[in-house]
Amino acid sequence: MYADELIKFCRALPHVVEDIKWGNDRVFSIQGGKMFCVFSMDTEHPTRLSFKVDEHRFLEMTDRPQFIPAPYMARAHWVALVDEKGISLKELKGLVQGSYDWYFSKLSKKAQRELRGS
Repeated sequence: MYADELIKFCRALPHVVEDIKWGNDRVFSIQGGKMFCVFSMDTEHPTRLSFKVDEHRFLEMTDRPQFIPAPYMARAHWVALVDEKGISLKELKGLVQGSYDWYFSKLSKKAQRELRGS
């Protein structure tokens, strides 16, 4: 899996906090608590990577064989990668970036300014 490359990608995004939640999930959030990407570190877990997609793309994404609605998070339009065959690292980075961007845009304007230092 592209896990190592995607974890490095998430760590390089600005204002990111990384922690372990729910026992064995590596969670990436924007400072202030907006979670945007989750990696299951359990090797027997069928979904290793989950993130938010735009609500207009949710059905499109879950129609692809690589994705399913993310357990516990599908109502918030999160998808889970179950098979990396047929999807490139570049596309996955773009999807994770989209999740990050969406949550950053939902922060208050004040919080965005504080994070940007302006």
